[in-house]
Amino acid sequence: MVRWNGGAAMTGHLRLGVNIDHVATVRNARGGEHPDPVRAARIAAEVGADGITAHLREDRRHIRDDDIARLMGEIDLPLNLEMAATDEMLAIALKHRPHAACIVPEKREERTTEGGLDAYGQHNSLTPFVARLLDAGVRVSLFIEPSPEQVEAAIRLGAPVVEFHTGRYAHRVGAPQVEELRRIADMAALAAKNGIEPHAGHGLTFDNVAPVAAIPQIAELNIGHFLIGEAIFGGLGESVREMKALMAAAR
Repeated sequence: MVRWNGGAAMTGHLRLGVNIDHVATVRNARGGEHPDPVRAARIAAEVGADGITAHLREDRRHIRDDDIARLMGEIDLPLNLEMAATDEMLAIALKHRPHAACIVPEKREERTTEGGLDAYGQHNSLTPFVARLLDAGVRVSLFIEPSPEQVEAAIRLGAPVVEFHTGRYAHRVGAPQVEELRRIADMAALAAKNGIEPHAGHGLTFDNVAPVAAIPQIAELNIGHFLIGEAIFGGLGESVREMKALMAAAR
């Protein structure tokens, strides 16, 4: 089923999706309405972000339901809704019909998403979930580890997009980091050759983004926590601008 015979042609513009979850984390730590994640999305849009990512979790620890409604109604950028494969989240996605839905694993006790979705092991349960989103016109993405079995599962599920988990790459140094980068590059080529658009994200910073951005098949990076952290020191607009510049230079 899987064709693995070299890389696809280099894509042109590398898109940046800005994840605004942790603006909502700061808001929720105090209560009230400030800082407003929708305002953060507006700022990101003004300085060249290509999309907005938001993860609506079961416990609503950061993004809330009204944030999704406002993002859909007020922001003129594609919304990528990160979500667990649950009936509740499916109903929300079908109600709002965002541009994309990225299916991620979710555990109540984790501080952030700790790894990729096991699309291979959960194929049977994911099949109707993916089909309903696709039938509703939502572009489905699977947040997976860069491995052949996970890419093959994405192909079998009919997902048009995969987002490779770059956390291991981001947290390694030296030869192990180089090896992880090679895995991401190989799996991006494999996905592209099989008609799937590869994205990547998790743990990317100004210091480590360039090698991932240079992978020719990668079409989009989704970055959040680092950009929001840098915004404390220089503003969100400046952090997004600098990340976009580093991504462009790598291409």
